[in-house]
Amino acid sequence: MSVQAPIKPAPVAERTPRRIAFRQTRGNWDVKLSPYLYISPFFILFAITGLIPLVYTGYVSVHDWHLLRGQGDFVGFQNFIDVWNQPTFWLALRNTFSIFLLSSVPQVVTALLLAAVLNANIRAKTFWRMGVLLPYVVAPVAVGLIFSRLFGDQYGLINAILEILGMDQIAWHSDVIPSHIAIASMVNFRWTGYNTLIFLAAMQAIPKELYEAAIIDGAGRVRQFISITVPQLRATLIFIIVTATIGGLQIFDEPRVFDAAGTGGASKQWITVTMYLYDLGWGNQKNFGRASAVALILFFIIIAIGVINYAITRRISTAGPKKPGRIGNKTTFTNTRRTK
Repeated sequence: MSVQAPIKPAPVAERTPRRIAFRQTRGNWDVKLSPYLYISPFFILFAITGLIPLVYTGYVSVHDWHLLRGQGDFVGFQNFIDVWNQPTFWLALRNTFSIFLLSSVPQVVTALLLAAVLNANIRAKTFWRMGVLLPYVVAPVAVGLIFSRLFGDQYGLINAILEILGMDQIAWHSDVIPSHIAIASMVNFRWTGYNTLIFLAAMQAIPKELYEAAIIDGAGRVRQFISITVPQLRATLIFIIVTATIGGLQIFDEPRVFDAAGTGGASKQWITVTMYLYDLGWGNQKNFGRASAVALILFFIIIAIGVINYAITRRISTAGPKKPGRIGNKTTFTNTRRTK
């Protein structure tokens, strides 16, 4: 009887380690690079529409650049010095901050109160929520023309009502403070509804359990608004304040169409920084160098205010509520983690 040798299995072909390594490398690239590719369109558009024009503005600001003659000699910081020494610039800066304060503060407070009313259990919620947004849809030029007629010095509706009430008429287009109030009313009319919807969206995200616990404890509506709603809206409130600051310092449309001339008044009593910038670049001077210098000065002012807002935001975020802990029969508050 013959003995047969066992059959040897066929050798298995080994995979090339190079291909496995390439697949792993490609997977690592996909994990690491995909997030940057997803967000790259924003930064590309920002570089094209924001960063490159900003750098070019800085280049123009250090040259003697005329609207018709084009680029001239390099002058360094002379354009900034010339702008700094012009009284109209400081007048425009004063008017800008005055209109900004008269518009932003009442705007934020009114939007917060309207959002609280719309968040309550009222009839026709959708109708009222759409109604507060209608002024935002109206074009700024149309708003300016309407309010310029309402605040007319001789035939305005506001002065007619004041005369019926036995009060003296107000020179809305001649005096400084009345003109600022009239322009601020345009800004408030257009942007209050927009901020109201942002506050309303943030209020609807607040947990209902907080209000239920407050009702059980006997807190009224005012107490709930002060102790629950406002603290829960800190992040949203800071966001609206920052955006209102940026928009308020760049105001142009409303004061531009407040009168027929569009020059900021006979004595420049309501001219803003952006209107002054427009007058430098496209007005009588046609000096793009000085206009670019004003644009950069306004940019740095906005950056400075943004840094202040960031510091306030960071301080508020770090001063959050403390976590409750229990030691014995007493309740204490500590920021440390519970140890096992």
